[in-house]
Amino acid sequence: AVRLRVREALGAREPADAVRVQGWVHSVRSQKEVLFLHINDGSSLESLQVVADPSLEKRDLTFGSAVEVQGKLVKSPHRMQNMELQAETIHVVGPCDIWSFPLKMKERHPLEYVRQFPHLRCRSNTLGALLRIRSEATAGIHSFFQRNGYVHIHTPIITSNDCEGAGELFQTSSEAKESAEKTHFFNVPAFLTVSGQLHLEVMAGAFTHVFTFGPTFRAENSQSRRHLAEFYMVEAELSFTESLQDIMQVMEDLFKTVTSTVLSKCPHDVELFHKYIAPAQKVMHVTGKNCNPVLLFSSSCRISYSEAVEILKQAPQTFTFKPEWGCDLQTEHEKYLVKHCGEVPVFVVNYPYDLKPFYMRDNEDGPQHTVAAVDLLVPGVGELCGGSLREERLPFLESRLQRLGLTDAYQWYLDLRKFGSVPHGGFGMGFERYLQYILGVDNIKDVIPFPRFSHSCLL
Repeated sequence: AVRLRVREALGAREPADAVRVQGWVHSVRSQKEVLFLHINDGSSLESLQVVADPSLEKRDLTFGSAVEVQGKLVKSPHRMQNMELQAETIHVVGPCDIWSFPLKMKERHPLEYVRQFPHLRCRSNTLGALLRIRSEATAGIHSFFQRNGYVHIHTPIITSNDCEGAGELFQTSSEAKESAEKTHFFNVPAFLTVSGQLHLEVMAGAFTHVFTFGPTFRAENSQSRRHLAEFYMVEAELSFTESLQDIMQVMEDLFKTVTSTVLSKCPHDVELFHKYIAPAQKVMHVTGKNCNPVLLFSSSCRISYSEAVEILKQAPQTFTFKPEWGCDLQTEHEKYLVKHCGEVPVFVVNYPYDLKPFYMRDNEDGPQHTVAAVDLLVPGVGELCGGSLREERLPFLESRLQRLGLTDAYQWYLDLRKFGSVPHGGFGMGFERYLQYILGVDNIKDVIPFPRFSHSCLL
């Protein structure tokens, strides 16, 4: 018998005589003359209907059990399904105790409920849909950069580089212990990475266009709906670019390409979120009848940080954090700016010099001193991407590092400006925030495989 995945069986154009399908039982319905099963192997949101003689029913053939079914793939008489499997043999590979199994047949469990079972929630329809979407979005990101001539770089996860200003740092357990003894495993303090940006800058000096896509870590002591200790970051660096517009264009093209890929390859999975998980108004800007990802940015708005602060000061509402020039924009500010501009993507450019890290390019303006930085704000989420032109001028960079007392730590970074330095820039996009945006999910912990503090923590 030819082994088929459920997705392949559902999409088959012609019947087949000898077919073998493996998966888990999503429903069992026994009638006097016929036995109906629906089995799923994770390859599709839709399950494959199996029609069998009641004599094939077994005591341990229950919801959640793992089975192998052999038989004939035939045209289904029902309009809702193209093919169905007429079973000749049903073998229960792994039984499931339905009384203790926390997921129940034909129940739509809330996300809050399945979050209690991080080791089992991937068996639910919602998390199955999410993980297929994550997989296609990941492939879409790699495809976008490869088609545009970028070289993929694996940046370090354990590093002594704190990418100053990017976030709180996790020390490895041995480093934390040894810091009190004034010794270090790597002879210098080491941390879990918060960004691959500075490493990418090294590579951009040889390969022009580079990107990385991997885990990053923030030790912010927050269990809010917006924070993760471990998340995935897409980062890119472009050499020979002197304009923020170039950076903004790549941000826009990346979003449009990946979102189009997800909507075309996972339409039913995305629909599940928009229909049952997310309020319709939150995602209309992505999937509305009169809108699509390609058209989304046609009405995008670009404002300076100074203009943003003035808009916030004139807002009719009271903010928890009072907007002042020189202070960072908070989530409440970002969401208001998006609303003020008509619920479209908003690019905020030219942030205060003292607010941003040392590597951002000095605009040499005044009296309000700014750097060439940009944040992309989107409805429902706030900041989705952040980037800047990097300071390629050696005297400017030396002066700033000296004032910050970082010259010795970043001597290698200064070397990059001595040996063939070129104008360059880059950006980063939080992958989970991107998913949160296109799916309309309120809690960012519901777009990761495992819901506790990070991907790798089961308990």
